[in-house]
Amino acid sequence: MRSTTLKWIVLSATLLAAIVVTVQLYWLVKVYSLEQRQFNTNVVKGIRSLFEDLQMNDAPGTHLESLIKAPDKDNDYFVFKADTIPMKDSLVFYIQDEFADFGVLTDCKLGAYSSTEKKYVYDAYIPAPASRYANAQPASWELPVFNVMLGDGDHILLYFPHRHEYILEQMDFWIIASVVLFIALIGLAASLFYFYRQKFLIEIQKDFVNNFTHEFKTPLAVMKIASDVLSQDSITRQPDRLERYTAIIQNQTEHLQGQVERLLRTASIETNHLPIRKEEIDAQQLIEAALSKVQPLIDQKKARVEVKMEAGNGRVQADKAHLELALVNLLENALKYSADPHIVVQAGHDEDDFFISVKDNGVGIEKQYLKNIFKKFYRVPTGDIHNVKGFGLGLNFVKRIIDAHKGKIRVNSLPGIGTEFRLFIPLNN
Repeated sequence: MRSTTLKWIVLSATLLAAIVVTVQLYWLVKVYSLEQRQFNTNVVKGIRSLFEDLQMNDAPGTHLESLIKAPDKDNDYFVFKADTIPMKDSLVFYIQDEFADFGVLTDCKLGAYSSTEKKYVYDAYIPAPASRYANAQPASWELPVFNVMLGDGDHILLYFPHRHEYILEQMDFWIIASVVLFIALIGLAASLFYFYRQKFLIEIQKDFVNNFTHEFKTPLAVMKIASDVLSQDSITRQPDRLERYTAIIQNQTEHLQGQVERLLRTASIETNHLPIRKEEIDAQQLIEAALSKVQPLIDQKKARVEVKMEAGNGRVQADKAHLELALVNLLENALKYSADPHIVVQAGHDEDDFFISVKDNGVGIEKQYLKNIFKKFYRVPTGDIHNVKGFGLGLNFVKRIIDAHKGKIRVNSLPGIGTEFRLFIPLNN
């Protein structure tokens, strides 16, 4: 299974998990709403029973629901009209009894309001059995007056200060189940991400081994053939042939040595911070030095190279050795990936940055691969064709160098047209 397929599986699983979480949250809200309505219903039932117990209503045939109001939007308060205010002890006793019968097991504060005296004639705090808030009785809380809702007359006010906490306690099973589900989904997502990352690394490792095999197989085969020729007795009588095959072995040895050094350098950068020693660099000299390093490849490919320098100050504070190496890597890629290379190297200033760009007329890079080209060992897929050598380390190294300068890289590429890499280094860093 390729990482692309696995990526879609991970994305689908993530979307499914998001849907499950959304549905679970929706049902939690629904359950909370149902619990609220159930609480309100139980309170109203308890108050209706109080009217029967204490005979607080003098008008027979009155619908008791019309005498009960919930004046605030949170339903923490309930007000009911009382033609006769009962004794405090009796009211407290019957409220505790009725609320226990109807399952309203949370603390309550009551107040008896006299319309004649225009105040609460008494109040009381009624803790529920096994109350968790016994040490937090709101004795100092002043009860508001809601007689406007019921017209003139006496009324009883009930206040449930811990109503929301009580309802949440009734939802313990739902909350615990949701938390367990969320943890399970997070664990599943983490496992899928880890699996996807490992799968991607395995594919990168396999591609690296394939590239490594193709990179070393051809030079070793050439060296084996050349050594077999040099082992022949007749070779000493053919100095031109001897020199040619000796040069072949020398060139292939240098090539392999360069690849090994590149691998070791990448491993060193992976474990250590890239050291940057800044100095003032002349862009013209930097480009000329880089071009001299790839001159044999330029000659071999019969490439056309243009250098364009903007008028003005072409100098920048940077690490000369590393910046030159980054430019060499870009030039090598431009030469390797172009059949008839025409390369334009440009340097200058772009607002607060110094830039160097390398533009070629090569095969270009598909847009879908651009985000991965700076990853270590990554090479743009070309099927089973290995006509271009390399480990996929060059651009990764270029990215590390520019990052160490606190700069950025911009890539523009069109398949079949060419690619431009533009390196930006801040002038004030």
